[in-house]
Amino acid sequence: MKPSSDWLLLVLTLPTDNATARMRFWRALKGKGCAVLRDGVYLLPATDIAEAELLELSSSIGEAGGAAHLVRAPSRGADQEAEFRSLFDRTDEYAAFVRSLADARKTLSDISPVEITRLLRRAGKDFDAISSIDFFRNEAFTRAEAAWQDFVALANTVLSPGEPHQVEGAIPLLRREDYQGRTWATRQRLWVDRVASAWLIRRFIDFQACFMWLVSPSESPPDALGFDFDGAAFSHIGERVTFEVLVASFGLEDEPGLLKLGTLVHVLDVGGEVVPEAIGFEAVMTGAKARALSDDEMLTEMSHVLDSLLAHFAAIEKTNVVKRP
Repeated sequence: MKPSSDWLLLVLTLPTDNATARMRFWRALKGKGCAVLRDGVYLLPATDIAEAELLELSSSIGEAGGAAHLVRAPSRGADQEAEFRSLFDRTDEYAAFVRSLADARKTLSDISPVEITRLLRRAGKDFDAISSIDFFRNEAFTRAEAAWQDFVALANTVLSPGEPHQVEGAIPLLRREDYQGRTWATRQRLWVDRVASAWLIRRFIDFQACFMWLVSPSESPPDALGFDFDGAAFSHIGERVTFEVLVASFGLEDEPGLLKLGTLVHVLDVGGEVVPEAIGFEAVMTGAKARALSDDEMLTEMSHVLDSLLAHFAAIEKTNVVKRP
């Protein structure tokens, strides 16, 4: 423990005649993870970002008729450092979150896919809300993160039984002309990676592709090209999901917008880099699933969405190229 860590001390008086403003400032302080030393005195570990945010908040408080002063100073020693750090212990919050996941696990088999998706999004926001203000992470964070990952895996299993496991290996470069007019097979009840992969196959690889939607991967005919299940011709390899493996296998990386679309599919399937458009795509697909579309109808409907997203990402790429010096 470093006895000389810097801390930000915000001393404020909120406006007394504006209850709305007071509530807004209290929520802002809580959202930033500030600890309360006493009424009107708040504490945060010092970082440049936190300092800039608190200075902006101080200015807003002043404009609303209050007063705020921000001080940056080191702790006096190890004892005060330990005391200050203890104010940011999130163990109880993580424990409550893990309990909520345990309760939610009991309901997964009884609720609809739409409700599972909403539950995942809400629980993910809850975890992010705690971890984003956990400045001194310890075993409680590790346990909560593991519980969250287990919950996501279980929910995905319920949403999409037979989800493939990651395997290691090289991705060989294939010729599209050798894969024309084929039958392609994947698991039924399409979700993000499978519907995007089927779209990619028909859009860029096999224009006359015929698709089979399998109740079980074991039902895949010997002459069919399987995708997105264990043992399939095309599935998860290394960090890449099936869509990304197909892009690499058929040398499609230079198609405008396709790599960014792959990032969107990746984050929705296994997590990763945030893509703003992913939330909208997931919402559209969740709505389509709620309408009980058949897999053929799902592919037709989501193909229009994927065509539009590809055009969107391609236009962004073109704009970025033009802006480069």
